[in-house]
Amino acid sequence: MTSRYLNKVRAITAAAIAIAAIPMCLPAYGQDAAPPPTEQVAAPADAAASAEPVEAVTEAPAYATYDEFKASPEYVGFLANNLWIMIAAALVFLMHLGFATVESGLCQKKNTVNILFKNVFIVCVGGLGYMLYGFNGMYPGWEMGVSKDFFALGSPITNSFDDVGQVANMTTAYATGPMTYWTDFLYQAMFAATAATIVSGAVAERVKLTSFMIYATILVTFFYPITGSWKWGYGWLNTAGFHDFAGSTLVHAFGGFAALAAVIVLGPRLGKYTKDGIKPILPHNLPLATIGVFLLFLGWFGFNGGSVLSADPQTVSRVFVTTAMAGFTGGIGAMLTSWVVLKKPDLSMMLNGMLAGLVGITAGADDVSPFAAVAIGAIAGIIVVLSVLFFDKIKIDDPVGAISVHGVCGIFGTLAPAIFGTKNFGVQLMGTLSVSAFAFVSSFLIFYVLKLVMGVRVDAQEEHEGLDVAEHGSPAYNDSQA
Repeated sequence: MTSRYLNKVRAITAAAIAIAAIPMCLPAYGQDAAPPPTEQVAAPADAAASAEPVEAVTEAPAYATYDEFKASPEYVGFLANNLWIMIAAALVFLMHLGFATVESGLCQKKNTVNILFKNVFIVCVGGLGYMLYGFNGMYPGWEMGVSKDFFALGSPITNSFDDVGQVANMTTAYATGPMTYWTDFLYQAMFAATAATIVSGAVAERVKLTSFMIYATILVTFFYPITGSWKWGYGWLNTAGFHDFAGSTLVHAFGGFAALAAVIVLGPRLGKYTKDGIKPILPHNLPLATIGVFLLFLGWFGFNGGSVLSADPQTVSRVFVTTAMAGFTGGIGAMLTSWVVLKKPDLSMMLNGMLAGLVGITAGADDVSPFAAVAIGAIAGIIVVLSVLFFDKIKIDDPVGAISVHGVCGIFGTLAPAIFGTKNFGVQLMGTLSVSAFAFVSSFLIFYVLKLVMGVRVDAQEEHEGLDVAEHGSPAYNDSQA
């Protein structure tokens, strides 16, 4: 590693630590903003994800039994809302198949099984970890219907899931209003696993499997809920007026900057950066990567549309339009930029451009106009191409462009509601930098400790022969003629 590269790493780390100190100077959690367990928020369109602290609180109706609730006039609307959020949760779950196919398609054939295995593991451990602790940690005061200190782990399962049969948790008396406790948990759990999935692609083709599994479990179970609680758990960012409708920062920038830290600790793939310049390591299956992007695009309608937290026709349909337009223009922006800069229209850049546009609109899908969404997507598509080339230039090896798509465009997307919408630029900047810095520093510490204790990288021989054989003893494709 050259001294010039070391200086860049030190500068990035020092800046991130400085920014990460911002939250320590502010109230840790704004639990006073949360409604009491027996009250219901008169929620805006994006409910728990709203930038505005809750003001209007009305007493929720009480029902002695669930059958009594089913006979009430509220039931039909509740049924429609709850059904839509369950469908949205299924769409977000489908995104994990999209991540798996994008990552494996953009990497080398010899590492396909390893990438698919990591993606399967992440969604499994993410859902389980979110049940055991993450849901409690992210919503420390109001979501559970139980007041408790954030760090008082106690018995998370008992605190959360033993009482979900209560009538209040299955009716409009539940804190989020239009859905049941179980639907709320499952929808949020699908989001949680995404943060670690973003890191998976960035560290692909050279990370040690067991080390990554430990890292992903810690990140998704304990660290993602902390920054999530700052906004969606009615913490200090929510009190400050920070707006992140569906997670440009809380999900995507978090994952992107966690990935940046992990890549810095891990180092580039062998042979990627030579004395003669950058050696391209070509993707093995662009059709598979293309399928993955379309799966992610489809899932994004659940990611953003479900974040309305109701089936309100006006808001959901508007969010669908802003989401789609940003994704389309993200692809066009990246296509034109790559054509100009690289002299050829690059499919992988266009695919990442579509994802960049979707990341870019995620924070403000409810706040900006459809034409503003067109501009946001186009700018994100331009940014992602320039960002991918920049990280390659400074020898940060990201095989799938995850740092650029989710990290860099996540920051831009969080600023977009201030540039094109109605939000405060300073608050948006403070929020996205704080979360990104926290993700970077915490990820760096976890990965560096794992490096010291057990190592995080496979040896050169294993990397050369491929992780499918070295880590799993099985290739992805049977090339025999028998």
